[in-house]
Amino acid sequence: MLTLCGAPHSAGGEAGGGALSKPGGRACDRAAFRVLVDVGHTAEVSGARSARAVSEYEFNLRLAQQIGQALIDAGFVRTTLLITAEPPRRGLFQRVERANGLAADLLLSIHHDSVPNEFLETWEFEGEEYRFSDRFKGHSIFVSHDNADWRGSLRFGRLLGHALKARGLQYTPHYTEAIMGNRRRELVDASAGVYRYDQLVVLKYTRMPAILLEAGSIINRDEELELRFSERRARISESVVDAVANFCALRARRQPALATTQHANPAKRPALLPPMP
Repeated sequence: MLTLCGAPHSAGGEAGGGALSKPGGRACDRAAFRVLVDVGHTAEVSGARSARAVSEYEFNLRLAQQIGQALIDAGFVRTTLLITAEPPRRGLFQRVERANGLAADLLLSIHHDSVPNEFLETWEFEGEEYRFSDRFKGHSIFVSHDNADWRGSLRFGRLLGHALKARGLQYTPHYTEAIMGNRRRELVDASAGVYRYDQLVVLKYTRMPAILLEAGSIINRDEELELRFSERRARISESVVDAVANFCALRARRQPALATTQHANPAKRPALLPPMP
């Protein structure tokens, strides 16, 4: 678990980067707003393999670091990179415990996508044989209805989806198709590309709004190359900063009303963690 370091500065003058403002409304306190950027998988259990046999964990770490630094540079100086060495499932529950212990305002889990094995083909690259699938490309955003703040999770997912879309990045619709079998998901926002995936541990058991971003398909040969270079990662990072800034501002404006609502009608109780595996 690492707290990123950087020289904070106001990003209010950046295109789309400033917090939303409203006469008489509360401003987003970026210096106090804590974002956890979770690096999916571990160095030892590294997730999917790309079309050129690079581990998903390498992609996740590189993008998470760039997102974290972009948030720091935009004034979100409490941004923390969450890295876990323990393998699943124990490592997943450790992520949740650490996130809840930090009392974060938002969790963003970074992953990169692949496809079911039945969609894979073989090809030769630099004299070696690898597996790939160019069938699908694009990012996807997942939220859990069982999260303690489901509506907040969905709101941030929508903000991020639209920010990515504004930068020319398209989500993949293939999770709605019957060919996905048990990986088929409900698309809860067709404009922003937000899917419902209730069972994901880091989304289900965290006590703050949480989303999981599959940043793109590394098993797709062309998209893998895009994701390996900084231009694509920069567009994703800028989108995250915009979404976080707008989400923070919305939360700040809702705070008095939220406190009144919680007094009269207690918020949804967070799901209890099952025993540690």
